[in-house]
Amino acid sequence: MDEITEISNLSSHQLLTRRRAGILLHITSLPGNGVVGDLGSHAYRFVDFLVSAGMCVWQILPIGPTMHDNSPYQSSSMYAGNPRLISIEMLEEKGWLDEKPAEAEPLSDETKAYAIKLAWEGFKERASEEDQADFHRFTAEQGWWLEDYALFQALRVEEKCCWWDWHQTLRDREPQGLAMARARLKPLIEVTRFEQYLFYTQWLNLKRYANEKGVLLFGDVPIFVAHDSAEVWAHREFFDLLDDGHPRVVAGVPPDYFSETGQRWGNPLYRWDVMEADGFSFWINRLKVQSTLFDFLRIDHFRGFEAYWEIPASEETAVNGHWVTAPGERLFGKLYEALPHLELVAEDLGIITPEVEAMRKAHNLPGMKILQFAFSGGADNPYLPFHHTRDCVVYTGTHDNDTTLGWYTSLDDASREFVDDYLGRSKEVMPWPVIRSALSSRANLAIIPMQDVLGLGGEHRMNTPGTTEGNWGWRLSWEQVEHDTAERLLHRNRIYGRC
Repeated sequence: MDEITEISNLSSHQLLTRRRAGILLHITSLPGNGVVGDLGSHAYRFVDFLVSAGMCVWQILPIGPTMHDNSPYQSSSMYAGNPRLISIEMLEEKGWLDEKPAEAEPLSDETKAYAIKLAWEGFKERASEEDQADFHRFTAEQGWWLEDYALFQALRVEEKCCWWDWHQTLRDREPQGLAMARARLKPLIEVTRFEQYLFYTQWLNLKRYANEKGVLLFGDVPIFVAHDSAEVWAHREFFDLLDDGHPRVVAGVPPDYFSETGQRWGNPLYRWDVMEADGFSFWINRLKVQSTLFDFLRIDHFRGFEAYWEIPASEETAVNGHWVTAPGERLFGKLYEALPHLELVAEDLGIITPEVEAMRKAHNLPGMKILQFAFSGGADNPYLPFHHTRDCVVYTGTHDNDTTLGWYTSLDDASREFVDDYLGRSKEVMPWPVIRSALSSRANLAIIPMQDVLGLGGEHRMNTPGTTEGNWGWRLSWEQVEHDTAERLLHRNRIYGRC
């Protein structure tokens, strides 16, 4: 896996020095015979679609292992890849499977997990010397996080509960208890190591293919870490927890556009003083790994690095929280000192203060402009296209918005009239006038969600913030892509100088 360093060097430094366009589509939304999309043939086909459409950026949501609600923003590890994204088809091509999984659609998560276990046995028996050496190199290089993660996952299977409810010797990571667990759970630990080797190998192969075609991968880094995660269990000193492992306070955001009671995310908050005393190694390591997997990264909830919304863990909503100052200015200074070629985009939506804006500009981070937010409040609305600057990323909408067609049809008559008037009463059907507005923007990067490219309604939205049901499940079907879709996008990208 020495290719990790090699591939990361293909990243395009100074991201916004030229005009580009891209599509937002999470890996799980790709077609395929699994419960979610994967890193197999449909991912490569999507890269080819991007190229044919003149799109040179593929934006993807976080790729860590998900939990019961399938949210990519709540993961059991900030380093591991989601095993659901592993392509079984590619394991078959490697010859490591003695038997093919059942052809039933969709291929269940249980069947996929069983296939990976079978592939591990086949790998030990039949893998080439080169593949064997590659696996051992990967586990050695990534052992600093992989060993904790593999043990954590094995203990979750054994204990069948969250880590703070484990036996005290395991919860508190007493050396003798951990040593006994590693010996007892060795088979599960080995499979998890292999699983991560498969994920990283398949991911980096896809990244190489995309980069060779001129497509950059745009990743997403959540600001916070899930409570029931390997990193919180292994590094409790960095989190504001009680002695029993429960959080004292949790993360969220106050009431806003998305929710009248705010959003109580439930993630434990950081002990920033401890992180800073340690030289912010936690964040440096995190972004170093992510920048090997992606060409550039969106930092979710950027304003939380200047001040974050602290909610008492006993509160059921985010209403009774308060703002607490964070050391973001010093953090980003250390990040760029350690990782000078790091490419970041700030998710600067929501309540943005002058201090947050100053921190973003001080580090030359592009911000985000969402066109669905543009058509209210009059001519001084900063999301209106004539306010855009070159150093920002314009979106028709994000994964947290309704589809643009769904948004447009939900507007009242007066608002819809204003949108039509602003966009010149285009003869194109929605959402193409908004797509055109994004592509014609002065912003050097324009991102269009795939649902908007397909002209889909609100029933196809990816996520509704503040809710836990019915999210993250949207899937693309190639039958939805009309024969001239790529040509239409290519034509507009050429007109607006984005090819």
